[in-house]
Amino acid sequence: MKSSFPRKVVAPLAMGATALLALSACGSDGGSAGGGDYPAQPINVTAPAEPGSGWDTTARAMVSSLEEEGLTDVPLPVQNQPGGTGCSWLTQMVGMSGEDTDIAITSLASQTMNQRGLCEHGPSDATMIATLYTENFIVVASADGEIGDFDDLMTALEDDPGSVPLAAAGDDRLPFALLADAAGIDPADIRFVDYEGGGEQTNALLNGDAAVAIAGLSEFRGVLESGDLVPIVSFAPETLEAPFDSVPIAVDEGYDVALANWRGVYGPADMPEEAVSYWEGVLGELVETASWQDTVESNQWTPLFQTGEEMATYIDEADQTVADGVEKTAIGS
Repeated sequence: MKSSFPRKVVAPLAMGATALLALSACGSDGGSAGGGDYPAQPINVTAPAEPGSGWDTTARAMVSSLEEEGLTDVPLPVQNQPGGTGCSWLTQMVGMSGEDTDIAITSLASQTMNQRGLCEHGPSDATMIATLYTENFIVVASADGEIGDFDDLMTALEDDPGSVPLAAAGDDRLPFALLADAAGIDPADIRFVDYEGGGEQTNALLNGDAAVAIAGLSEFRGVLESGDLVPIVSFAPETLEAPFDSVPIAVDEGYDVALANWRGVYGPADMPEEAVSYWEGVLGELVETASWQDTVESNQWTPLFQTGEEMATYIDEADQTVADGVEKTAIGS
């Protein structure tokens, strides 16, 4: 049974934009992209989840490349601020209105939590600066577990969906809920267990506390390559690249579900324009560097650098996709 979730709605998230965009403000050298004296002090870079999460991987890779390429003149300390699948830190950033010494990583998660009624705020309540890339969701299992492939998973779900504990961050439930719906299974019967990010989910799988888990591919890449976990299915719109090209994708298995997770950078509410322009320029340079592009390639991320109106339109479309999915699968609060 195929889902009626409209492909034309999920496609912008699944496919993303394929071209990197160069900004006219990118002609900086050593941190002068925005002009003026900004920044004049260290800028805190926050991953609003624990180490090993997709947000953490993004924040540290971004800072590493910025420093390696000499694109900023000030320290960029990275901090982890887990809580509420990003909601806790987003709330803090909304309260830091007008400040310019903090930036943070965000993603589709902020929209999912908001649409599910689990967070008062969404991306529009802070200052979105840029999107960086999209990443495909993947379902994995322990190599020693009872679920070894996609057929095992679907058989177990059809027999008793409550018998398959699924480790998922609160924001990552949607693609799996859509898969259940497409298979004629009530998403409300899925036994979701909250774990914030791939690090916690991997531990849950290896300890036997979860049967399967879902997150972005980069969050599991190391343990997949080591053989501790096995891939079950991806929600990519097309076959993944090696070494994951043998992983089944839902659309090829007869389920019309394709959804990807965008990630980007935001600042406090009402962040000064000078700071926004600076980061637009610096990040525009970042995505053109070899070190960042190597990171994107190794994690199988799809480049999606956008700012301004183009970014705003994309995020609005993503928000509608999430709203439709939440309504369809009834995975609200």
